[in-house]
Amino acid sequence: MGIFIKLEIDQKCCLGVKACGQCIKVCPVKIFGQSGDWPRSLDENEDECTLCALCLVECKPNAVHLRKLYDCEGQTVHHP
Repeated sequence: MGIFIKLEIDQKCCLGVKACGQCIKVCPVKIFGQSGDWPRSLDENEDECTLCALCLVECKPNAVHLRKLYDCEGQTVHHP
């Protein structure tokens, strides 16, 4: 788990790697990997996140949750 960022993928909203996989394709710092048919965040890479929000834009709404752990309230970055 990252110190600054926590990424979570909601499999109820995510289409999976075969149908989509956009989070893996668009992330400029390779935070996402694959586990079976599902994308997953790579814990060791989470703190490399630049908050570009490309994963939020490219994925279905609420499929990816990006939480800033350094924010006192644990603010979640939402789909633009």
